[in-house]
Amino acid sequence: MAYVYCNRCSHRNPPKAAFCSVCGAVLDSTSDRTITLTRVDALQESSSPHDDIVFRTAEVPVGGAVLVSRTGEQYGDRFALVAGSTNIGRHPQSDIPLDDITVSRRHAQVIFHEGLYKVRDVGSLNGTYVNQQRVDEVVLSHGDELQIGKFRLVFFDRTVDNA
Repeated sequence: MAYVYCNRCSHRNPPKAAFCSVCGAVLDSTSDRTITLTRVDALQESSSPHDDIVFRTAEVPVGGAVLVSRTGEQYGDRFALVAGSTNIGRHPQSDIPLDDITVSRRHAQVIFHEGLYKVRDVGSLNGTYVNQQRVDEVVLSHGDELQIGKFRLVFFDRTVDNA
């Protein structure tokens, strides 16, 4: 299911929603959205508008996907996902290195196969979560939040369905 993020409050709404279920704002069309992600930081009591990430879905190449970090020192970083397998972990040679003790050296993989992106936990100690549910392997959908250790990454893809 491809979620629609509210540009006013960053709430994740169902894909066919026309209005945000939290603040009532009109939601953008699915073809080209500008998404504002509010910073998620357990040590930060409130975020200012200057801390928000502004991301245009048109930045993702058609057929491609990206993970956008909402937390930590890598806040705002965008990680392009490659065909085949993208390794995520604390190991410095990971495709997406996440430097924190809460992340295993080899934590997870994002695999692109037959037009779908799947995330797979590769035996991590703290687990891999998608939308706050612990998973071993699951297909990612546009707008899903992937949590690896203390890092929260939002998955955006640009397939024919949501381009």
